[in-house]
Amino acid sequence: MPEGPPAAPTGDELLKVLSALGNPHRLRIVAALLESRTYVSALARLIGMGRPLLHMHLQRLEAAGLVVGTLEVGEDGKSMKYYDVTPFLYELTPHVVAQAAATLTEPIGPGRAADRGTTEEAK
Repeated sequence: MPEGPPAAPTGDELLKVLSALGNPHRLRIVAALLESRTYVSALARLIGMGRPLLHMHLQRLEAAGLVVGTLEVGEDGKSMKYYDVTPFLYELTPHVVAQAAATLTEPIGPGRAADRGTTEEAK
């Protein structure tokens, strides 16, 4: 039986995904993993990034549900963590954004709204 359309994301889920994809390094990581599943050291060489920084980006992508990591033990007994892209599909329309905004769990108080706008502009 074919699956129906994906459920609309909550505001918190949508923010996590957009935040995870809002970085050029993470976009390159997703693109590289789409080509083939690979382990951290090979991915670091492919992208030209140090492993500690790559781990930080992979954790962010994994927390957003966009990639998945699995620990595997080779014949030599050495453990390596492989990463793969998780299939995902998000439709981004004003209606979806409005629905998501209505479900946000972090309220913005009077003082915080002004602070957040200033912080966002500084980025």
